[in-house]
Amino acid sequence: RSPTMSHNSRQRSHLPRPSTPPGVPPETVFRPHSKLSFGVVCSSNINRSMEAHVVLGNAGLSVESYGTGTQVRLPGRTAMEPRIFKFGTPYEEMFQSLAVTPEDEAYFTRNGVLQLCQRGAAVKRAPQRWQDMPSGDVSKHNVVIAFEERIFDAVMEDLQLREPTQEFRPIHVICLDTKDNPHEAARQGIVALRLCWMLEHSQDLDLEAAEIIDQFQQERDAETNIKILYQVCYL
Repeated sequence: RSPTMSHNSRQRSHLPRPSTPPGVPPETVFRPHSKLSFGVVCSSNINRSMEAHVVLGNAGLSVESYGTGTQVRLPGRTAMEPRIFKFGTPYEEMFQSLAVTPEDEAYFTRNGVLQLCQRGAAVKRAPQRWQDMPSGDVSKHNVVIAFEERIFDAVMEDLQLREPTQEFRPIHVICLDTKDNPHEAARQGIVALRLCWMLEHSQDLDLEAAEIIDQFQQERDAETNIKILYQVCYL
């Protein structure tokens, strides 16, 4: 067999759920079943939102992740040659296409892209595009965290364009501005968990959310200059 065929024949169908970061709740009281539903959103649903998906999910919060881009864009060998996939392409399929040869596998391991695909495949089948989700699925979220201002704007625009559901419930949309690299995603994933845990512990989210977010912003100002945007939208 050729080296390429031998390389492709490796089995990668059983990927373990990531154990790090552990997503330990920042409170001593642990809720095994969260009362709130969280949505986390970035551009391609593979780095920032998936990091938050793992951290919040491992902490016992109910969470789904999405992207708002037109395509899933991953770093290629040069800035002018990104690797592009359609939303809905399984993470495992992305992994396989990026590891066709030993040289490709070595390169995309060094730049961290294969690890992102592997983590994604361990959590769910494929990246999901926020704008393509049915309104019933979107409206179940009490809180949506966007990890960049333009993504926050895209989420708000999409919510405002949708036909209202029968429930017509409030969705609390928050922006935690985060650079799109694994280091910042890991850092902000923990920040997102702290905020979501505070919201999860509210007695009445709709009445208390603004105050909780303001308190969180003031506490974080001493540590970081995270830009937080907040708006309520009904769907």
